Amino acid sequence: VQLVESGGGAVQAGGSLRLSCTASGNIFSINMGWYRQPPGKQRELVATISSGGSANYADSVKGRLTISRDNAKNTVFLQMNNLKPEDTAVYYCNAEIIVRGSAEYLEVWGQGTLVTVSS
Repeated sequence: VQLVESGGGAVQAGGSLRLSCTASGNIFSINMGWYRQPPGKQRELVATISSGGSANYADSVKGRLTISRDNAKNTVFLQMNNLKPEDTAVYYCNAEIIVRGSAEYLEVWGQGTLVTVSS
């Protein structure tokens, strides 16, 4: 199982970006989420979404960032609006996967994509 991310880049404050992450492999069910690591800081939770579509957000992004998913494509999106300089970070996709046929549990991380927000 692997995750492939796309959509990072540079934007001015107040702008928008959309990240996507697609999981490939022998997947029975999958919970997905986004984490980020600002420069010089630890990795932190941004948002998660369950296989049933329940979403949770960090307080700092509520109302500005929206997580969604396409179950048919095992893809998760992060729509980021009204971006702020403090949103600058490497964003990582995360997936908690039950492997089809074996019921094995896997946790997988994407390679990370850089988001830079200038003031």
